[in-house]
Amino acid sequence: MTDSEWDVVVIGGGPAGLAAALMLGRSRRRVLVIDAGSPRNRFATHMHGVLGNEGVDPADLLVRGRAEVAEYGVQVIEGSVARVDLTEHGVRVEASDGTTHEARAVLVATGLTDELPPIPGLAQRWGTTVLHCPYCHGWEVRDLRLGVLLTSPLAIHQAELLRQLSDQVTVFTAGIEVPDATRHRLRARGVRLVDAAVTEIAGEGEVIEAVRTADGGSHPIDALFTAGRPRTHEDFLAYLELARTETPFGSFLAVDPAGKTSNERIWAAGNVASPMANVPMSIGAGTMAGAALNGALAGWDFDAAVHSDWPGVAPVDFWEERYAGSDAVWSGRVNQSFASVAATLPAGTALEFGCGEGADAIWLAQQGWRVTGVDISPTAIGRATEAAAKAGLAPDGVRFVAADLADWATDDAYDLVTASFLHSPVAFDRTSALRKAAGYVRPGGHLLVVSHAAAPPWSERLPDHHHHLLAPAEEVEALALDPAEWTTELAEVRSRPATGPDGTAATLDDSVILLRLAE
Repeated sequence: MTDSEWDVVVIGGGPAGLAAALMLGRSRRRVLVIDAGSPRNRFATHMHGVLGNEGVDPADLLVRGRAEVAEYGVQVIEGSVARVDLTEHGVRVEASDGTTHEARAVLVATGLTDELPPIPGLAQRWGTTVLHCPYCHGWEVRDLRLGVLLTSPLAIHQAELLRQLSDQVTVFTAGIEVPDATRHRLRARGVRLVDAAVTEIAGEGEVIEAVRTADGGSHPIDALFTAGRPRTHEDFLAYLELARTETPFGSFLAVDPAGKTSNERIWAAGNVASPMANVPMSIGAGTMAGAALNGALAGWDFDAAVHSDWPGVAPVDFWEERYAGSDAVWSGRVNQSFASVAATLPAGTALEFGCGEGADAIWLAQQGWRVTGVDISPTAIGRATEAAAKAGLAPDGVRFVAADLADWATDDAYDLVTASFLHSPVAFDRTSALRKAAGYVRPGGHLLVVSHAAAPPWSERLPDHHHHLLAPAEEVEALALDPAEWTTELAEVRSRPATGPDGTAATLDDSVILLRLAE
């Protein structure tokens, strides 16, 4: 069951996710942020290098960020995501609590976790005296006794950066091979190297008194820098097999400069795609991704307007122009899917919603039914009336009314009410119209709905986007008619041969639904 629908679901409410949500919200997009509440920098009480927010608690930044996005209608909820699946027109996001959210796209900003070596005393000091970034924390420990615990040869770069901040730097190689040339380079600037394995970070509370090594050594240190193994939070995307980028730090989602992954419905920003990004970099990436994704949504909106529902065009204008613009739209022959079902019913009174130029209504009258046909186009009704007269049908056998289905009303009830307009490309409330049609069925009577599920290649009536309809069973469910009163006697797709104006043969699929109202 889908609990909500959005333009974008942002997964992750850290700096990158909130920055993206801000751009999308300011663009009047419907945005939901799902946040697990575990930002990468939650262990630190201050952040640095963030212009305008120097020294601010990162938790305070997120509080302000949530308040800012809320001003633009963005909703933020706590939770985590179990799975993301692609749908026909977007994505479905399944939260860990079982709720699901439909969206046109997702933006992943779930960050990563730094997995530290299992050394006693290391993890509990993470973010205070065990640090990872000289730019984020170096100034605060300048001139102190600094250590660097290598987890890969890349971490040697930390030692070179820290030497600018203190002349007391010790590198603990921890079994990482350091070439002789590199050793000479470090020692040239007074950096010490300790090759014995580190066994403990000793000290009271968050204070580091010494780094102890397997050879029994105890090395006085005030702060220790190291790099954990980055583990991204993206298991919920594993099923999608998105393209990846292999780096010295691990495997990450591959994104273009704007944040789009290999699937246009999945975007990513921040540490989940860039492990080296700090807070301002993540904010920048989120800002770029949010703006670029809004641009993609805008493009999809215009694509849909061109190929879909003619927004802003009233149904009466659309269909009148369609009928009046040609000598005849329909073939004049009864729809065979319609006829094959109606032929099984005893003749009585019938009402056809959306009768067009009258072929089906005239056929019913010829089978002994007394028929009323209603259509929104005066031109179509004029042609239907003329065709009935040419067929020799009396006005009490079949009559046609030009009216909008939403406005037309009658006190009469009918043995058969039929509708053949669901494939109309112009936007209107189809479900409400069908429910209204159902209201005119006499107890014991039938509602027959026939709509084109696929048009032949030569048809120019409808764009391809409209040739797909819900499965008949889903259409019945969407009507939400009382199952105690209505029985589904038929709900299927039927194929029938069709011939185009140029003689081209094709197969046309019709969705056919027959419902019976209880006595």
